[in-house]
Amino acid sequence: MGLCIFTPMADSTPFLQAISVNKVYPGKQQSGVKDVNVTIQPGKITAIIGESGSGKSTLLKLLFGLLSPDSGEIRFQGERVWGPVEKLIPGHDAMKMVTQHTDDLNLYAKVWDNVASLMPNTNLKAKQEESEKVLRQLNMFHLADKRVADLSGGEKQRVAIARALIKRPQVLLLDEPFNQVDTTFRDGLQQDIRHIVKQTGITVIIVSHDPTEVLSMADELIVIQNGSILESGSPKKLYNEPQNLYTARLLSNCNVLLREEARALRIKAVKEKVVIYPEWIKPVSSGENIDWTIKEILFKGSHEAIYLEYGPIEVHFTNHEPGLFDNYSHLNVRVAKYLEF
Repeated sequence: MGLCIFTPMADSTPFLQAISVNKVYPGKQQSGVKDVNVTIQPGKITAIIGESGSGKSTLLKLLFGLLSPDSGEIRFQGERVWGPVEKLIPGHDAMKMVTQHTDDLNLYAKVWDNVASLMPNTNLKAKQEESEKVLRQLNMFHLADKRVADLSGGEKQRVAIARALIKRPQVLLLDEPFNQVDTTFRDGLQQDIRHIVKQTGITVIIVSHDPTEVLSMADELIVIQNGSILESGSPKKLYNEPQNLYTARLLSNCNVLLREEARALRIKAVKEKVVIYPEWIKPVSSGENIDWTIKEILFKGSHEAIYLEYGPIEVHFTNHEPGLFDNYSHLNVRVAKYLEF
């Protein structure tokens, strides 16, 4: 049985889009999304990022048809996506959603049965082949005979994704899917999903709060703040050239200094705030710059996070030669690059 390949539509009809969509939850602090316009590209991984409560999951559920917008509309391949107000069983038939919870799994059944049970018995050979293919795609065929109850959190998440993929959706929506996954298994699962996207052409939309997750996994980022789309673009572009301080803070554990504070690093900024990523600060041997005191050194395995102070001003940088510096010693640094906001 061949691979299921999803090809983009031949005409110029947008694949999946939100058009002037509003969904507001009333309360002391209003939440939801406001006047959102988004177009999702087919065959790509798009990540929606933002702070907690920014409207990420609301937007994902609207795209899926799990929520009905107060105004505006969602369109998939040119046709309206109906929400629960109009559709008895919410969720578009060409899409599947996986969350960080795995409540729909049968814990006391085997992995194989959890996945294969979603295929009809009209063609047993096709059922066998398709179930095996999906389990192999997610590198879990060796777990086929294990009970789900005996699996780790990461393995259960793989079963949940396999159950979604077995139905051959055109769009896979992932809501914080790696929260329960150990760091050691997270990279492997992300690589498997990227491989499946390349192999089949499926479109993936992911909601995440983890910058390392989206930078390495996504093709496109959509930044949302207080329910509104702030900016979008490739991970590389948004990381290196963010148009907003909010985006820089989302994607990096960056240093944020006031214009006056930045002068301690020989930076003559025009705008009010200066952002410096940890990798943009370099130690130097010359005495041109002001001496900084090493306040703390955090060992990170392959590198160290070194925290410096000069009076009330603090910055941190990434050191890729662990053991080179000592606590409370003094250091001169230069800044290779900085951003102004």
